[in-house]
Amino acid sequence: MLVGVVTGVLAATQPPQVCTGAVQPSDDAYTKKPFVDGVFKFVGGEFHSWEGPVVDVTSPITDGVTGKPALIGRVPMMDEAAALEAVQAAAKAWDRGQGEWPQLSLAQRVDSLESCLHELEASSRDEIIEVLLWEIAKNKGDAAKEFDRTMVFAREVMKAVRAFDTDSPFGEWVTVSGVRGRVRRGPIGVMLALAPFNYPLNEMYAMLIPSLLMGNVAVLKLPNIGGLAHVLTAKAFSKCLPPGVMNFISGSGRVTCPPVMKSGLVDVLGFIGGSKAADALVAAHPNPHRLKVFSQLEGKNLGIVLPDADLEVAAEQCVLGATSYNGQRCTAIKLILVHDSIADKFLPKLLQKVGALKVGLPWEEGVAITPLPEPSKPKYLRQLIEDAETHGAAVVNADAGGGNLAGQLFTPAVVYPVTSKMRLFHEEQFGPVIP
Repeated sequence: MLVGVVTGVLAATQPPQVCTGAVQPSDDAYTKKPFVDGVFKFVGGEFHSWEGPVVDVTSPITDGVTGKPALIGRVPMMDEAAALEAVQAAAKAWDRGQGEWPQLSLAQRVDSLESCLHELEASSRDEIIEVLLWEIAKNKGDAAKEFDRTMVFAREVMKAVRAFDTDSPFGEWVTVSGVRGRVRRGPIGVMLALAPFNYPLNEMYAMLIPSLLMGNVAVLKLPNIGGLAHVLTAKAFSKCLPPGVMNFISGSGRVTCPPVMKSGLVDVLGFIGGSKAADALVAAHPNPHRLKVFSQLEGKNLGIVLPDADLEVAAEQCVLGATSYNGQRCTAIKLILVHDSIADKFLPKLLQKVGALKVGLPWEEGVAITPLPEPSKPKYLRQLIEDAETHGAAVVNADAGGGNLAGQLFTPAVVYPVTSKMRLFHEEQFGPVIP
């Protein structure tokens, strides 16, 4: 759990995109939708044909002509054998630390990854942004920021790596709190990386880039929602990295990931998601004590408004923190705690700012609330609200459309008063419900 307590409120980081307007998709927008044909295996740094079952990738945006979710791509529904082929290719490239990639100098690995970034920016940026817009309904500005900030992050990591690079086989001398010692940095082995749908590129690269720079090799389990962005990166990786350094798995994680872990070939697990899935993957490894784990799991982050807060600022920041990208962020405010003495004054300000958010499609100017990518999410949000209502809460902006559902488009609902008896107090809603 992340808790921020300040005099006023837990502040968010970006200004909101606020205006009013109705959802009115145009036929022209649908004709320009992307289609990514990802029906191939990217294993061992090469593209292989795929003759097995295929998954149609659809958008949470409904096609205005057919009335069905817009079709935007296809990827393989890989089985256990295909998943094992990917991790075996990674293990071959690793070769117990004797493979080409781990044996390159740090400077050489930085150069290779910089070439990869240049390739992505030159040939794939616009496609990836458009795919993020359609597959996960991230508005155009935020989709562009995700790509660009990912590139900035990667280069900052490379800059830091160059700063501590040393040719000495014994490492570098470092002094911390008066203690002096040598630090050596080196690879661990094969990493299995799983990232979520909400920031599919950014979250994955936050794990991937540092790992690759240190000489590790990777197997990426593409998210079932948001995976098309990664499909578009395969050519750059194939062109710039040695064979087997990058390998993709697509399809059901429950089918593909357990056998990969059971193989014992994975040395590092990078996982962002729910704790139950992470625990199951770790338990599947034959030597879990040896496995290195990097994980970011669920959270119920609090925004706390104290009596001396500037209520205008507090309401603005709470709305921004709770609804930016529909509240589908690990760091989103998931529960607002307001002091009794100011609750009656704070609530109208909060409702006014929630009501000013533009609800619509991701390419519309100034849109703040977009369709939810997870098909089951609206039903789950309704269940949380109904449970809260059973225990005495209400959707206090219902008259203004709070909690309304149109396809996958869920209008933000402010639920009050929420108590510890309610699921909404404890569970991470990961959507536009503001308790």
